[in-house]
Amino acid sequence: MEIQLLGCVEARARSGDKLPLPHGTKLLLAALAWTPGAFVADETLIERVWQERRPQHPRDALYIQATRLRKALRADGRLTEGFELIRKRGGYVLAIDEHRVDTARFRALVRQAQQEARAGGTETALGLYARALELWRGEPLSDVRTAWAESTRVTLRREHREALVGSTELYLRVGRHEECLPQLHWLAEMHPFDEKVTGLLMLALHRGGRQADALDCFQLLRLRMVDLLGCEPGQELRSLHERILARDPRLRLGSAYATSV
Repeated sequence: MEIQLLGCVEARARSGDKLPLPHGTKLLLAALAWTPGAFVADETLIERVWQERRPQHPRDALYIQATRLRKALRADGRLTEGFELIRKRGGYVLAIDEHRVDTARFRALVRQAQQEARAGGTETALGLYARALELWRGEPLSDVRTAWAESTRVTLRREHREALVGSTELYLRVGRHEECLPQLHWLAEMHPFDEKVTGLLMLALHRGGRQADALDCFQLLRLRMVDLLGCEPGQELRSLHERILARDPRLRLGSAYATSV
């Protein structure tokens, strides 16, 4: 069985078939799958599933949802082998290999990519980043609208941004600046005040012979920051702007900027 949190919450059999889950049961699955294999106390689950509108008897309601989850995922034992929802004193454990949950798999792949990058295995690291980023199928927990889910989305969005930035730095390191431009444009749109993202975009454009576009990126960020935040970009980004203006030859392939911003 595979559990998806990076998009709509889903449970899929190994065949790829989607298992039907009632909404309340889906909420419980998400709350447990966030930490696969770990004990989660009843109160924590109740908080995650019913933070704003608690049922009158929350532990009884939790028991009912747990029973429904077991029933749904055991409808065909062949489809859901390797899964077990275990009741322990005061809570539950979702007993499943963590790599069958896409968030855990994403994090493991990113860690491996970072280790490979530090060891100099750039191409291997890029492949690992690509596999991690392919797991994203949209807004995390997109069909769960609770305060816990929103907090979880904030965490995952940050990790997603860090993985995109990490892979972009590697693309720049090996001179594949054209390949990372769509990713950088998307990141700059999603994070309009992120100086690191703007710097990487400026560098990629400059290396692609688009000096004017690189300088325009800086001016757009500067105007946005002055108008809305009342401050100027940081020294490192201003320095990059000056070096692009001067056509500094050190900004060619091998620049330290791509891995130090």
